[in-house]
Amino acid sequence: MLIYNLRMVEFFRLLRKTTERVLLIVLCSQAYPELIKAEDWPQWRGKERLGIWNETDILDRFPSEGLSVRWRTPVGSGFSGPAVSEGRVFLLDYLENKESDFMEGTERLLCIDQSTGKILWTHEWKTNYRKLMASYATGPRATPTVDGKRVYVVGATGILRCLDVKTSKLLWEKNYVRDFNTRLPTWGVVSAPLVDGNRLICIVGGKPNAKVMAFDKFTGEELWRALSSDWEMGYAQPIIFHAGGVPQLIIWHPKALTSLNPLTGDIYWEQPFEVPFGMTVATPVKSDSYLLVSQFYGGSMMMKLGSNKPTAKMLWKGKSRSELPDKTEGLHTLLTTPIIEGNYIYGICSYGQLRCLRIRDGVRVWQSLQMTDFARWAAAFLVRNGDRYFINNDKGDLIIARFGPKGYVEVDRTKIIEPTSNGSYGKSRFSRMVNWSHPAYANRHIFARNDHEI
Repeated sequence: MLIYNLRMVEFFRLLRKTTERVLLIVLCSQAYPELIKAEDWPQWRGKERLGIWNETDILDRFPSEGLSVRWRTPVGSGFSGPAVSEGRVFLLDYLENKESDFMEGTERLLCIDQSTGKILWTHEWKTNYRKLMASYATGPRATPTVDGKRVYVVGATGILRCLDVKTSKLLWEKNYVRDFNTRLPTWGVVSAPLVDGNRLICIVGGKPNAKVMAFDKFTGEELWRALSSDWEMGYAQPIIFHAGGVPQLIIWHPKALTSLNPLTGDIYWEQPFEVPFGMTVATPVKSDSYLLVSQFYGGSMMMKLGSNKPTAKMLWKGKSRSELPDKTEGLHTLLTTPIIEGNYIYGICSYGQLRCLRIRDGVRVWQSLQMTDFARWAAAFLVRNGDRYFINNDKGDLIIARFGPKGYVEVDRTKIIEPTSNGSYGKSRFSRMVNWSHPAYANRHIFARNDHEI
């Protein structure tokens, strides 16, 4: 009886302390609401693929000694960025079979504990990169897409898989080449799956008329297919914007910019826009009723979206068909998705020039070479946080900056990760290694990867 009474005393003491802690948490959350506004980064470019980091109370400048590293975990190679959801980090990588002469290896999905960097599980499959350009056949490209209990991944050769996030159990799979007669693009499959309601929307490049496909996200059953695959599938990410009173699925492919009904795959509108070599890489960007895409050789194109129904008209597009910096006036981006702030567009042009254009006519306002090196295919990934941007450039720097019609204002920069990818293939490109993997910003951390570690 004495032991029982002591345990009851301990019980009430613990209950009192627990109650005090709960009250303290409630009071803190009321006084400092930003303390509980943690946010995941569950897919390419974060929530809704908008490249916006909504968390508050983030540092204004970097410590003089740089950011502290919470953990490092060895990984294989690849361009796929990390996705972060409910305490887990998901990353695709590639382990080359060095004994094979046929570009064979293993693609993997890693599930990593967000707090410790410990690998919780891996899921892998055999593949080969013989049909890809050898110079960049170093790993998966597409960022995982996390949706509640499921994570969706697609490898560089079009192997699409749906897995249970906790157990790694394979729920269903598709093989683009085997199941849909897809012809792989030169640089591999890049487009990450997009979840919309009960649909999983993918750029597949299948035949017949299956460039874009929607699957039941639970079972993998085909729901609809759209657009001809008589030409390349390209490398753009599918994205949904609300305009004209409806959600519009925007597909940028090498022949046109197309708006589809995400429920059925029916076409709302389409604007022809030829893209050489299928290089539709940067993600389409919307601001109010403006919709922008930008390509390496043909420059940018601006659409004006209808306000009452799903229509669009072209406002302007670039006239140059050269990417050479002294022959371009507008914005010829490749890897970097541009941003729109107010009445101006900001983006990285063909040789690393940061340019500002007027939104109404595409006329250049200013140019800066401060953000990254002057080199063909130079890149940086721009993520908005409040009234400033966090920028991850291809040199492995993390930059805090602001943009305005009067110029580029760099607040601070620090080294974040070593660039390890080959950027020197061909002439007039990099004489150094590059980092072309988009980081994740989640729960007041940045998660960055190269070909050796995350």
